[in-house]
This record gives sequence, structure tokens and C-alpha cells, in this order.
Amino acid sequence: MRLGTIMKITAILVLATMTTVTFAQAAKTPAAKARKPHPSLAKVEDVPGLPRVLLIGDSISMGYTLDVRAMLKGRANVHRIPSNGGPTTNGLKNIQAWLGGAKWDVIHFNWGLHDLKYIQEDPSKRADPKAAGSHQQVALADYEKNLAELVKTMQATGAKLIWCNTTHVPAGSDGRVEGDEVKYNEAAARVMTAAGIPTNDLRAHALAKPEAQLPSNVHYSPEGYHHLAEKVSAVIAEHLPKK
Repeated sequence: MRLGTIMKITAILVLATMTTVTFAQAAKTPAAKARKPHPSLAKVEDVPGLPRVLLIGDSISMGYTLDVRAMLKGRANVHRIPSNGGPTTNGLKNIQAWLGGAKWDVIHFNWGLHDLKYIQEDPSKRADPKAAGSHQQVALADYEKNLAELVKTMQATGAKLIWCNTTHVPAGSDGRVEGDEVKYNEAAARVMTAAGIPTNDLRAHALAKPEAQLPSNVHYSPEGYHHLAEKVSAVIAEHLPKK
């Protein structure tokens, strides 16, 4: 057998061995674990006879949902939308699906932190507010207009609506500017006043316990979310149907 033929056969055998090892290693490598959904998004089975409450909001509302459910246990069936509510533009796309065909007695809702955050081309990524090309995801005027449209849609359900104003944006928050929530809350207040909708001043409640908020972050510690839930559940309880 010629030397060249022997070398070719050897190369083929080596390649086959490497391929087998590679597949064997891949078979032993565990698949990446799918990220578990946030526990607040779990489906709720209604207790017959209790009023039905829907929470609409972003990750802040996801943070207080479980505590609100616990605090209103035996008094209301507390549901929430099955995702992070995002900006008002996302609300407009999904509000009908979120409301579904079921009857709601109370809807406690908020949009704001995603509207006022700064982005560039990719809306899923926050941008430096000072960087060239950065802009707020939903401009203030559009935010006000979007909220008015969302309110009309929710009012058509016959539910008691409660607006929850947007909590504090502290200095150093990634992709956001300290105090921007004040301007967005003022715009929301005009919409709610015109529509006769009460406001849950969650921002003031949160600011009364500043240590509950994470440093340079719009989110809260577990104790902080419990603090928010106390206010949310109390306000909802005030507006539950009377027996």
C-alpha cells in the first residue's frame, strides 16, 4: 500500500474518532435550563363568590403581586396580566387579550417606567440618556394620549378602575433620569382627573420608606415590595364591591 494512501486512511480514522468524541461530549452536556417564569405570573383559580381583581403593570407590580394576593386572600381573586406590561405602546397592543372576556370588578393599573426609559435602536436595551441618538421610549405627549385610549378600553368593562402612579426613579438608575416620573405622573393625572379615576399614590408611599428601594435602581427589596403591597391591597380593598 502506498504511503499516501496510508496517510489518507489514517486522517479519515482520526477525523471519525474526533467526531465521535465530540458527539459523546455533547450528549453528556446538560441542556441549558429554561428560565422559570416569575411566580407572580402563575395562573390563579378563582374562589367562587369572591370579586375579581386584575393587576396591570411592569416588574414593579410583579414584585408586589404575591403579597397583594396573600393580603386579600378570602376577600378577592387577585389576577395579573401574564407578562411584564412594558410601555403604554405594549398595553395598546395587548389590552384586549389581557382583559379577555371575563368580568372584572376592579382593575389596578400602571404604565410609566418603561415609557420614560431611554433607548436607541433596540427598545429591549436601555441607553445612556446623554448618548447621541438616545430618546425616551414613549414621548410624554404620546404617553398621555396612549393612557387616555387605554382608559377608555378598560372603562368599557364596567370595572372599577384605580390608577397607580409611577414610583420613584432615583439618581443613577440605568437608562432613566431621576425625577422623570414626576412629569409622567402629572400627564397621567390629567387623564385620570378627566376620566374620574382615583389614584393610588404609590410613589409617595414608597418614598416614605426610602431604604426599601435598591440603590440607584427602580426596583425594591423583598421587604420593599411587601411595603408596596400593603398600600396596593389597602386601596383595592376600599373599592371592592360591598357584600
